[in-house]
Amino acid sequence: MNDFKTDILSLEFDELESEILKLGEAKFRAAQIFSWLHEKRVKSFDEMTNLSNALRQKLKDRFFINHLTVSRRLSSSKDSTVKYLYELSDGNHIETVLMEYEHGTSLCISTQVGCKMGCRFCASTIAGFKRNLEPSEMLLQIYETERLEGKKVQSLVLMGIGEPLDNFENTIHFLRLLSDKRGKNLSLRHVSVSTCGIVPRIKELAKMGLGITLSVSLHAANDKTRSQIMPINDKYGVDELIATCKEYFSKTGRRISFEYSVIDGVNDRRENAVELNKLLGGFNCHINIIPVNKIKERSFSSSRKSANTFKKYLENLGMNATVRRTLGSDIDAACGQLRREYEI
Repeated sequence: MNDFKTDILSLEFDELESEILKLGEAKFRAAQIFSWLHEKRVKSFDEMTNLSNALRQKLKDRFFINHLTVSRRLSSSKDSTVKYLYELSDGNHIETVLMEYEHGTSLCISTQVGCKMGCRFCASTIAGFKRNLEPSEMLLQIYETERLEGKKVQSLVLMGIGEPLDNFENTIHFLRLLSDKRGKNLSLRHVSVSTCGIVPRIKELAKMGLGITLSVSLHAANDKTRSQIMPINDKYGVDELIATCKEYFSKTGRRISFEYSVIDGVNDRRENAVELNKLLGGFNCHINIIPVNKIKERSFSSSRKSANTFKKYLENLGMNATVRRTLGSDIDAACGQLRREYEI
């Protein structure tokens, strides 16, 4: 039914204004409709009570309001982490994770259904790639989770299922909608975008100067090891990636966070830390060390102990590093695990 209608929740304000003018309506109607969608977050045009019946009918004929439904909600007994498995309007599923930190409430959202990047330690890629998420489907993960949990999301991480920079245009539209003062109005300085290292897109982001924090999945300091666990490295090698990251920092002034998943017997030794220091030493960046989550389809694993040991190696070399807190370990909070279990 929606194949011939426009996803109105994905339209930026200027785009919505243009569409309303095409309908022969006054320009100010766009602001009213945008408010209903992004402040009041209505689910139907009939709820837009300050619009005439005739205008509401025009909207129904031309547009649809996207939606998500909850397939599963898991709440951790160890901390306040909550994980949602949302069903999209076409029956596909995505994951969203709500986490509580000292600095406030953070949400980790998905940007694609599945992933085509093929990282060896990640559950998201096992079932393959199905499609990109629309801007509305990214927004709705925030809107619905805030509504269901009664909490305001104060920071956002694009680090769930999918590669955000592989869904570049929709991700940029989403970020603009997210930061629009007439809507959620979340400063992009509170948004972290994770990427496995798609170099041309990082260059484009640098030109845009959006103010986001870029989080780059590195996981190894040499091409041989990184290519074994991250196929994207065959296209954009370590040296090219780091050069691009330094270019990003010089243009934006935003410090980059490098994700380093410690994998037992692969990249966890002291010599790996020395190699990482040689690669990044002197660069204003942060290393976020992550214990690898065990997934049954892969043999990779690690422990918090090995992550802490690797952190000490780096600190002894004068590097800035932390070990990521393990949240929601009892509810399969790592990317792709819940969706994978649900769809098997």
